[in-house]
Amino acid sequence: MTSQEKKIRYAVIGTGKTGSTIAQHLGDNALPFDEFNRPTAEKLQETDIAIVFVPGSAAAEVIEIVLEAKIPAIWGTTGYPWPAGLPERVKNANTRWIIGSNFSLGMNLVRKAIQILGKGSGLLVNPEFHIHEVHHIQKQDAPSGTALSWRDWLAQEASISSDRQGDVIGIHNLHIKTPGESIYLKHEAHTRIIFAHGAIWAANYLLANPYIDAGMYQFQDIFDQAFKQLT
Repeated sequence: MTSQEKKIRYAVIGTGKTGSTIAQHLGDNALPFDEFNRPTAEKLQETDIAIVFVPGSAAAEVIEIVLEAKIPAIWGTTGYPWPAGLPERVKNANTRWIIGSNFSLGMNLVRKAIQILGKGSGLLVNPEFHIHEVHHIQKQDAPSGTALSWRDWLAQEASISSDRQGDVIGIHNLHIKTPGESIYLKHEAHTRIIFAHGAIWAANYLLANPYIDAGMYQFQDIFDQAFKQLT
């Protein structure tokens, strides 16, 4: 844990797989909340930032509490239709939120690579695109949301296939095939802690860059901003 992390007080709302991993990593710097210890605006105001990983069914209630607290927040909630007027409400509260469906920093590097491959494939002869994803047997949706994102990032028509095996966290493969060659790109998640690390990174980045205007941001947009600072 860095010295910066030790100076920050994090509210961790939701103690599912990712939320509990985040709270464990942050240790005494985390103030965890769940259905047995519900967050309130007053309690959240004792912290510097909220990291929220609650199911979509609980999002509406937590949104109101975090807005009332007027603290920045990182949201990993999926399967929830974010209200159209929410970005304006966040801005009016003079705070900043980051939302994301996949907080893997490595996956966001892959996103940039896929975008390059998709654009550059216009130089190839008759390219065909196929995406294959593998997840644990408990995962109900197929194809995965990440596989659909890969196709969006590629900006090309691509077939997608899915497989469900054991406790696989997530494997995604892209195959670009032409009559003369094949190009492969693969991302494999070895542990769910990568999502916790990404959410904590986002929280620290937001606090370390107070010049970012009030409002609601996608995680990938914040990642791209940090990426530009490397060049």
